[in-house]
Amino acid sequence: MIDFKKHSGIHSIKTEQVLNIPLGKAWDFFSSPGNLEEITPLNMGFQITSELNKKVYAGQVITYKIGILPGIKSSWVTEITQLKNQEYFIDEQRFGPYKMWHHEHWFKALPNGKTLMKDEISYKVPFGIIGSLAQQIFIRKKLKSIFEYRYAALERMFNGG
Repeated sequence: MIDFKKHSGIHSIKTEQVLNIPLGKAWDFFSSPGNLEEITPLNMGFQITSELNKKVYAGQVITYKIGILPGIKSSWVTEITQLKNQEYFIDEQRFGPYKMWHHEHWFKALPNGKTLMKDEISYKVPFGIIGSLAQQIFIRKKLKSIFEYRYAALERMFNGG
């Protein structure tokens, strides 16, 4: 499920997915930044450029290169601003393609060893009316395709799909 909304010039995306793995295994996977490449479309040219610790921690700064348009790469710097072990972590853009990016990753143990994973993203596009037009024409579609790809990748990896 992917839900898009807009409020006060800020766009939000909410996704959720049940994974057929226990909470500890889900947390281990998602709290290891190096695994992000496995669930990101190849055509984005996504590359982590900072040294990585095994697990995320509050205050950690992670740098990336991403393809924002064909042939155009952008640097992206995020910080893990908050973390509660096996419950949630939040990354926020410090520098990058958005005017604002706030991404909450939530995890909850379910019966029978499954995990509910939720993402809540709030973002604002730059460049005023030009950015708003870009949001309508391709940014929303691009983000939708990224989260659809991620959903399918996680289904294959953890749900036998």
